[in-house]
Amino acid sequence: MKNTLLVYTRRPLDTSIYSANLAFSMHIALDNGQGFIPLNHNFGILFARAVENESGMLESMSLDSPCVFRTHGGGFGVLAVRVRTENNGAVPDERSRGAVLVFTSKDLVRYEEIGLLRLSDSTITDVFCLTSEDGYTIYFRDARGTHKTHSCDLLSTDAPEMPAEMPEIAVPEHKIEGALPRHTLALTDEEADYIYKKLTTPENTRVTLPENITVRSRDELYSVRATAHYSDSTTAQKRIDWYDDAVDYSRPGKYTVRGRVHQDRYEFPISRDRADPCIGKWEGHYYFIATNDRDGNNSLSIRRADSIPALATSQEVEILNTRTYPHMTGLLWAPEFHEVGGRLCIFHAATENGFPNEQSHVMMLKEHGNPIVADDWEPSRRIVRADGSPLFTLGITLDMTVFREGGRTFAVWSQRRYDPADYGAWLYIAELSESEPWRLLSEPVVLSRPDYGWANNHTFVDEGPYALITDDMIYLTFSSSAVDSTYVIGMLSAPHGADMLDPSAWTKCGFPILTSLSVPGQFGCGHNSYVTDEYGDIWNVYHGRPGVHAPRCAGIRRVHFDVDGAPRLDLTEDRDLSPAFADVKAVVTVI
Repeated sequence: MKNTLLVYTRRPLDTSIYSANLAFSMHIALDNGQGFIPLNHNFGILFARAVENESGMLESMSLDSPCVFRTHGGGFGVLAVRVRTENNGAVPDERSRGAVLVFTSKDLVRYEEIGLLRLSDSTITDVFCLTSEDGYTIYFRDARGTHKTHSCDLLSTDAPEMPAEMPEIAVPEHKIEGALPRHTLALTDEEADYIYKKLTTPENTRVTLPENITVRSRDELYSVRATAHYSDSTTAQKRIDWYDDAVDYSRPGKYTVRGRVHQDRYEFPISRDRADPCIGKWEGHYYFIATNDRDGNNSLSIRRADSIPALATSQEVEILNTRTYPHMTGLLWAPEFHEVGGRLCIFHAATENGFPNEQSHVMMLKEHGNPIVADDWEPSRRIVRADGSPLFTLGITLDMTVFREGGRTFAVWSQRRYDPADYGAWLYIAELSESEPWRLLSEPVVLSRPDYGWANNHTFVDEGPYALITDDMIYLTFSSSAVDSTYVIGMLSAPHGADMLDPSAWTKCGFPILTSLSVPGQFGCGHNSYVTDEYGDIWNVYHGRPGVHAPRCAGIRRVHFDVDGAPRLDLTEDRDLSPAFADVKAVVTVI
């Protein structure tokens, strides 16, 4: 079967939907015999990194005219023209005048920006590359016309430029919204299969379970799991609700028993006007907390239930407001439950005097305290450095989260410098004291900056970090862009055993893993957290908007894991379990 990759950019739409910061990136689609299918929800897959000016501030960059080609070392290369965006369009980037961006990729999913390749003294408007036996023939267009040159190592040319015609590129037929096609490239079955599985949302294709099951009790029957199979070759274990009224577990016998694969269903939203939601588990109960947009972020309330589904309808109990303490008189934001040193804590942000003074705080539950009793919480304390000095004095800190790795506890938070100018919100990490969870044990280290177009869209922001820990990896998701319909979720990852305080130990995914294009009708999804239920299922708790300009509302969806074991946050209930495969039956032998 012939597999064809389509490389394209997109036309910018309204800035609240798909702005130039997003449109001027490389998109890819795949035709495996059934027409071109846009990958990654028709969202960009490759973005140019921002550049740092002399003051240390970031300047947003985008790319145009991308070209994908095969490299001699195996894998792929990409050349593109670096541009800036203005008035929802693209303009030349004078910093890279006469040069083009060079990227490499092993699999067309992960890319490394390796630098600028200088080809001319004039502004380049188009570039194309063909792989030759001894290197690469590069065609480019500038103010003087179209030229070609030769390169061996992708970062330098070894032949003078010569006038030439740009190779003719056939534009294939497609039905992709807004696509501005660049060119196509043939892929092997293996290459196409991987990017399709990695960059499309899987769907349930069948459900299997043992046809013959031997049990001694009802509990043993209910411990049996069905296996849900998905289009990307992944699986998930599912509980079964059995119709077993006719089974007599006190007497040996054989029965044909029907059942239905269990699925907890959550309508979006589960709670209106609630943002930055978090669900925690403490002493056998589940607790829900979130930023309260309904009252202008002036209070924090908790819900308690014996199961996660019951949280959607349980009562809220206020445990903190902006009148409780004189040092916290406004903007109670982003509360999170975390157990630190055996004590339940709520990390949150608050201000003493307006937004410019917003800072990270923590409040701890008293010994034997009840989380839904306000008086059982100790006074909230501001996070400080190891020497007791304020965490940050040149701007704000917020969205602090906590995770444990290698016997140590780490805090990650968002920090935004406003003095002498707005540097945008960056993620920082430090080790946290377990006995004094308001105190850092190490100096803060920059973990992530909003350096891609999806992170500096409308404003430069990385915030809302939260860790999801699997057997192999630590995934740290975070939110970027403005807190509007353009909000997205990005991801960092590091293997167990790595130095958490070394930024080079972390790998950033070059594109967001949840956007307004991921799930129809849900916009600006972000600031998420994770909770594992009593059956081992992991749930993504997030906020989104049921319309472009609708209020922020809380939602919940099961976390699926893709072909590489990385979390997928876009698997909706209909894709998670098809009604066509939900009914099952088995022969059950009672012994």
